[in-house]
Amino acid sequence: MKYKRILLKLSGEALAGEKGHGVCPEVLSQISGEIADLSAMGVEVAIVIGGGNIHRGVAGTTKGMDRTTSDHMGMMATIINSLALQDSLERRGLYTRVLSAITMPEVCESYIRRRAVRHLEKKRIVIFAAGTGNPYFTTDTAAALRANEIDADVIFKATKVDGIYDKDPMKHEDAVKFEELEYIDVLNRGIGVMDSAAISLCMDNAMEIIVFNMFEKGNIARAVSGDKIGTRVFK
Repeated sequence: MKYKRILLKLSGEALAGEKGHGVCPEVLSQISGEIADLSAMGVEVAIVIGGGNIHRGVAGTTKGMDRTTSDHMGMMATIINSLALQDSLERRGLYTRVLSAITMPEVCESYIRRRAVRHLEKKRIVIFAAGTGNPYFTTDTAAALRANEIDADVIFKATKVDGIYDKDPMKHEDAVKFEELEYIDVLNRGIGVMDSAAISLCMDNAMEIIVFNMFEKGNIARAVSGDKIGTRVFK
């Protein structure tokens, strides 16, 4: 394996499937199956999930909602998704822990860096919920922050397409895929694969990012093994 400890970033929208909202059991099962394969390979897996299938903080502000309130609602949405994924993984016999940036002891553990690292060392799958615990920060930024805190080897950003393109490949047939990009190119081109705060944090700490299509079976296992999958963002 090229990577022994990874952080997997999942969007909330991915969990919704074709419905566009809520949690799709079939998609959840597929994702947990891919993660189970990684665990069987001996990879230490940490996960950050968005909450866009339930509530997006930024979207709420467009309807006149207070940004801080809306972001807090988005954090709660990520906890719901995290618990759903935890349940799906545990039904496969895997040991998991949900660590929340918001204190919620009746539901999950509070995030403590050393505790998270210890769980990973014991081969438990760790799901980081509630983003950074602060409004105005996305779950992309939370993924970059947690990956650096736990000394992950790489961030895997799971999307519906097989990498980063110069324009939306779902809308433009002539979209060109990038095999590799430097962080500064992502920032200068305004490529929206992750927000600028997340990219800057990865750039400052040389945290590699691989953007790939997780819904093609076996992709993530191949990526962990070092195969060229998706688009690699590095310094």
